[in-house]
Amino acid sequence: MHRTFTTTSAVALLLSLTACGGGNAQKPASPGTLAGKPLTAHAAFQKMSTTVPTANLTGTVTAENDPNHLLGRPHEYTSKVTFSDSWVSAVQVTGADPGDIGRGGAIEAFANPTDAKARAAYIHGVTKSLPALAEYDYVHGSVLVRVSHYLTPKQAAQYESAAATLD
Repeated sequence: MHRTFTTTSAVALLLSLTACGGGNAQKPASPGTLAGKPLTAHAAFQKMSTTVPTANLTGTVTAENDPNHLLGRPHEYTSKVTFSDSWVSAVQVTGADPGDIGRGGAIEAFANPTDAKARAAYIHGVTKSLPALAEYDYVHGSVLVRVSHYLTPKQAAQYESAAATLD
């Protein structure tokens, strides 16, 4: 018995394969993303502040006011916000600049998790031997949450838990 493979047969086969293949299935979002796009620092803060109500947004870092001059540079943060925390006593941060990590913290968002991890490793390396600059750092996906060393470990753990929800 001889069978002829026609264009109609090819289309039918193709349609049956794509119907079963789930070619349009969405991948689950990676940590530190919102609908598959990297999370911005502001969006991360909004989500995190629902879990840590002592955090108050104090500033948005721009290329013009970035003290580190890193915003938007290759492999550096794509957005950054600073926040204060009411657990940090004003006496502890007298004279500190308004966006200083010691007042509460900062959230830095990156294009990818590798850059966020590299930044956290760099900060750890710089502050390791300087206790006055020490801080708690939590990376979740493409987001780095930096928290004041004036917080107790138990208080900082709330930020760590909040960072883990940044999906």
